[in-house]
Formats: sequence, structure tokens, C-alpha cells
Amino acid sequence: MPNQSHGQPLAFIPSPSVSGFHLGSLFIHVYGLMYVVAIALAIYITRRRWAAQGGNPDLVWDVALWAVPAGIIGARIYFDITTPADIPHHWYGIFEVWSGGLGIWGGIAAGAAAGIWRLKRAGVNAGLFANAIAPALLVAQAVGRIGNYFNQELFGKPSTLPWALQISPAHRPAGYLQYATFQPSFLYELIFDLAWAAWLVWLGNHRKIRPWGLFALYVAGYSAYRIFEETIRIDSSEHLLGLRLNFYVATILALAGIAWFLRAQRGPEVPAVVEGSAPDASGPAGGGAVAAAESAGQDGAGEDGPGDDSADDDGAGADGADENRAASTTRAAASSKPERG
Repeated sequence: MPNQSHGQPLAFIPSPSVSGFHLGSLFIHVYGLMYVVAIALAIYITRRRWAAQGGNPDLVWDVALWAVPAGIIGARIYFDITTPADIPHHWYGIFEVWSGGLGIWGGIAAGAAAGIWRLKRAGVNAGLFANAIAPALLVAQAVGRIGNYFNQELFGKPSTLPWALQISPAHRPAGYLQYATFQPSFLYELIFDLAWAAWLVWLGNHRKIRPWGLFALYVAGYSAYRIFEETIRIDSSEHLLGLRLNFYVATILALAGIAWFLRAQRGPEVPAVVEGSAPDASGPAGGGAVAAAESAGQDGAGEDGPGDDSADDDGAGADGADENRAASTTRAAASSKPERG
């Protein structure tokens, strides 16, 4: 235990004594509850950001309906593959997400694939939507780290720093039972996620960022942070050449994210919201396009109906006048050309 004089404040962060609470006969895991809060916040933030770009916020619900389950499945698959030693030893252990164990990169990959599929069906530019959701994902990840705190997981090497995290013996990895306090890497990530989210919002408001640009910086920034985190974490993991597997994954993704951002910034500009011809033009994505088309049709029709003879005569006269003016303009342009010597 860290040295502590009588009457002095704690020289460490205490861990919660419980990982959840009872609601009647139902036991609520704080880890799972935090993920519900995280998803709700991500949807709320994305709706506001997407609406600010001129998009239909209801589209966010449709994307989330598919992307969230896909993300959870992908995150669990990634965890099971990369940390097989942490899978609970019973038949449903590979599915036991409520006790912890979601790999963020697997979740983002699977969720992004499902989201892009829905956006393409709606005729919406996926890169613009990705820029709207990037800060929201970081906020969601930060909230999820609170669940790690209650589970006494995702901590780093032994430490005696004033903000070191006290871990109960039952949660200490093998070989570290003699230590009581550890680096609170979950807290470092929480702080980084919120700071990086704020910076992405600022950058998007003050600089011209092309589609996929902010999302690429999300991937690059978070992965760069994970390079550091993987050097201090001591929980079980597959290793390669003495380094944790996720260290290499983080390095590759950080470099890929930077290259992706640079390439995205060389791409063409697109309108604030690109809404193409969706399968159902009356749906969330197509409504704006339909309304614009109908408005244009009404403006072009004017007050005179197609069967109004006077309107036809006036139109014919106008066409003739237009032709005469075009011919006069052509002759004037020809006569004004300088002669060649």
C-alpha cells in the first residue's frame, strides 16, 4: 500500500467496491449502463452536428439502429481474437460483453461498415456523415471508460503517483499481486478522448475539412494515443516480438489515419449535405430533394396553365426575340475582332 500519514489525504484513487447495483431482482452492471449512456450521447451529439450541416437528424436513428449492434458484435469478436486468455471459462464466455471485453477497433470497423451501407442506401455522402460522428465517438469512448473503472480493468503498470489507482487483489494480474496501486490508464484515455473530441469540433468549425477528414484524424489521433497506452498496460494480451499486439495495430492505424487525412484534404469539395436519389425519395434522406424539386416545378410553371393560348403565343414571341438578340450579339462580336496583319 502507498505510504499515508495519519490525517493526510489519500495518495491514490480508490476503486469502487462493487461493479453494479440491484434493481429489484435485476443486477445492473455499471459497465453495461455506461455503454448505454455512451451510445445515447453519441446519437444526440451526431444528430445536432448532422442537423447543423443541413442533414436530416432522423437519419442518425436509422444508422444507429444498424451500426450499434454491428459495432458491439465486431468489438466482441476483436476482443475474443486478440485476448483469448480473458474470455470467461464457460460456454457463453465469448458473448459475455456485460462483464467487460470490447475491442474498440473491431467495433469501429464493423459499425462503420454497417453505417456506410445504410448511408449509401439513403443517398447520403458517407464522408460528411463520418465527420459529424467523429467527435461523438470519442465522447462515447470516454464515457465507456467509466465502466472500466467500476470493473477495475484497463489499468497500467504499478505506480505510487498521487493519482495511482488502487486495485483489489482479486483484479491484479498474475505477477503483480504484491502491488496495490497502478497507473489509471482508463483515466488517461478518458481525458484524451474528451480533449481530442473538443479539438476536432474546433478544427471543423475553423478550417475547411473535406469529407472523411475529421474521421481520419479521429482514427489517427486515437491510435497515436493507444501507442502510448499499450506501453503501460499490463492486462493480458497477445504479444509479438515482446510488444503487445495492439501496439502494432495502433501504430499502423495512426500512420494510415494521417495518410487518409492528407488524401481526403486533396479531394473535391462537396455541398454541406449530398442527398442523392434514395430508393424511397419520401424517406429521411430524400425528403429535401423532393421538396426542392417540387418547389422548382411550381416556380417554373408560373400562374398560366399549359393550355393557355396567350401564354403559348407570348412564349413563341419571346423565343423569336431571343433568337434575334443572339444573332445581333454574334454579328457584333464578329465585327469587333481585330484584323490580322
